[in-house]
Amino acid sequence: NGVIYPDSVSDKSLTHYGPKSSKVHLKKFLENNSLESDYNKGYFIHLITDYIFYNHFLSYFSKNIYNDYDILNEYLIKKYKISIPKSIEEDIFYKEGNLSILSLEDIVDFIDNVSNYDIFDVQNEVLNNVSYWCTYTQLSK
Repeated sequence: NGVIYPDSVSDKSLTHYGPKSSKVHLKKFLENNSLESDYNKGYFIHLITDYIFYNHFLSYFSKNIYNDYDILNEYLIKKYKISIPKSIEEDIFYKEGNLSILSLEDIVDFIDNVSNYDIFDVQNEVLNNVSYWCTYTQLSK
C-alpha cells in the first residue's frame, strides 16, 4: 500500500513533500520517516520513481502523458505480473491507441533501470546531498 498511497490523495504536494508530484523532495520525506516499515519502503520507492521520471527521464511534460499511461497499463500489468488490489481496480484505466509522449521501449527500460536501485543507497545519497537527488528540471505540470 505504501507504493500506491502518494498518488491516492487529491493534494499530491502533501504526499510528495514538494509543491507538486513532479517536484518530489526526497530529503524531506526521509527527515520525517524511517525506512523500517515495508509501507515506508514502498512509499519511498514511489517517490524515488517519480523523482527520476520527472527529473532524469522525461524530456517534456504534456497532459497527454495520462492518456499514454492508460494505453500502457494493460501491457505493463501483464509483463510485470502485477496484481491490482480490489480497492483500486476502478482507478486503473485501459485505453487503446498510439502513444504520444512515451514509448513502450523507453518505459520498459526505465522500469528495469529504476528497479536496480537500492533504496538504502539512495537514502544515504539523499541525506548526503548528492546532486543527482537534489536537482530539479523545469518541467511544468
